[in-house]
Amino acid sequence: MKIENEPTTRELPDLIAATPARSEMESVTEVNGTVARFEMAYSPATRGPERFGPPMRQRVGSMLFLAFGLGVAALVLIAYYASSSNSALYVWVVEGDRSRPLPAPILAFLVCVSGLGTLIRARMRGVVVHVDGIEARYLLPMGVPRVKRWAWAQIERVVLDDDGAMLELWDSTYERLPDVARPRELGALLERIAGSRRIVVTRLDAIDEPSE
Repeated sequence: MKIENEPTTRELPDLIAATPARSEMESVTEVNGTVARFEMAYSPATRGPERFGPPMRQRVGSMLFLAFGLGVAALVLIAYYASSSNSALYVWVVEGDRSRPLPAPILAFLVCVSGLGTLIRARMRGVVVHVDGIEARYLLPMGVPRVKRWAWAQIERVVLDDDGAMLELWDSTYERLPDVARPRELGALLERIAGSRRIVVTRLDAIDEPSE
């Protein structure tokens, strides 16, 4: 009997040949296009933040106050520099300042500065739409400004009507945005951004008052 000690050879599968070259492989985006596709929810605006100021009815009072201050300053200037010494305006303003604790020019200056500050403070109200969220500017009863900011990730729903907008936040609370001078443009902008960020938008129809 002859015993052979030579090992038997086994053929291995051609693994290298079975794998296609990398240049010939299909791209992952071609095979799984829906998985590998990335979409930007919102492209930043090149013009910067969009500002929406308060309506005219919220600015009329400050405008009237500033006009009153300018009128007082004009009367003081006329009394000091353009009126005769025997006129009633000169006697009331210039001669009356001799017995007053606060002269008329200083009083007119303070009234003008107060009117200008009131006008600027009134214009601080409104809504500012940023790339990363919304900023609401309020005025408290004592005239103290207050600012609230929300990122887009905090907003679950935007409720729109013809007069303004309201936000439903992630914690189930609601925030009414301040009234603005261009409510329709604000609503259109919020609706466009909310659609791109997959935020729910609810538009309320106007309620017609019943005719008598």
